[in-house]
Amino acid sequence: MEPPDPPSTNATLDDVARVAGVSRATASRAVNGGAKVSARAQAAVDAAVSTLNYSPNPAARSLVTRRTDSIAVVVPEPEDRVFTDPFFAGTLRAVSRVLAEHELQMVLLLAPRGAVGDRTLRYLRGRHADGALVTSHHRQDRMAHRLAELGLPSVFCGRPWSGSNLVTYVDTDNVEGGRLAAEALLARGCRRIGTVAGPEDMTASVDRLEGWRAGLAAAGVLRDRVAHGDFTVAGGERATRALLEEHPDLDGLFVASDLMASGALNALRATGRRVPQDVAVVGFDDLGVAEHTSPPLTTLRNPVAEMADQATRMLIQQIRGQSSAAPVRVVMPTALVVRESC
Repeated sequence: MEPPDPPSTNATLDDVARVAGVSRATASRAVNGGAKVSARAQAAVDAAVSTLNYSPNPAARSLVTRRTDSIAVVVPEPEDRVFTDPFFAGTLRAVSRVLAEHELQMVLLLAPRGAVGDRTLRYLRGRHADGALVTSHHRQDRMAHRLAELGLPSVFCGRPWSGSNLVTYVDTDNVEGGRLAAEALLARGCRRIGTVAGPEDMTASVDRLEGWRAGLAAAGVLRDRVAHGDFTVAGGERATRALLEEHPDLDGLFVASDLMASGALNALRATGRRVPQDVAVVGFDDLGVAEHTSPPLTTLRNPVAEMADQATRMLIQQIRGQSSAAPVRVVMPTALVVRESC
């Protein structure tokens, strides 16, 4: 006996409706998301789709669902930083993993630091993506306001500078992280403690600095030893050198990212200071860099993968109408990871 012919790959939606015993409209709704379809009809359509090996036409499906099956990840940072910083690598891996579960595509929209231009906004306004996930945003980009005006489903990884009441966001408890860093340095006996903070136009930087200052204030220690970097190795080295020139008696240092802390260790080594014997150092992130510095960094854990995972799932729920219209705020805890630098 010859094997049976394989199911046709040219089946139409009308064929699916006929085999399932439902109307074409019901078959269309079942194939495109199951809205207002009974469980019995959905099961019949699913069985017909499998039997007929039916594959919906993407263009026709888009017309019905008004969806592109893609998510825009908006990163207001230059390419060289996005593709070298472990923060972005961890974020994009987590986003991609969740989207793959739901058979959705990621569209990466980059922009110069803090400059989300007309091209990006036109893309989003044209609904070329079903929603936007925004990360590493700056004060001047005003992305929360802009996305709220567009009415596009959106979630932020990190608290936006303004408009935080307009959008859903998932953040790390950066204030607590800064406080824990200060307490770790104080517990080691440091009293002349400085910090290399991040850019002044980013909420993560401001919050970590606020927590560091609160920790020192509670111990009655001066909190005026501050320099700002740009979350890069070179920026951390420059800021640390400037801080040491102004405060050569520094005995403790909190650096607001592990990449900058790597640069800070270079500066301390170049000026003859031993870590942790002369200057104890605490970083922030724990995304792989801290384990490979010399000495390995004591740092605060930044749950980047968990943040991106949850933010992506919340965005998908928004797009599918499975969440409330009110903005949601999620703040994830951090924790001190002790190594040799403090």
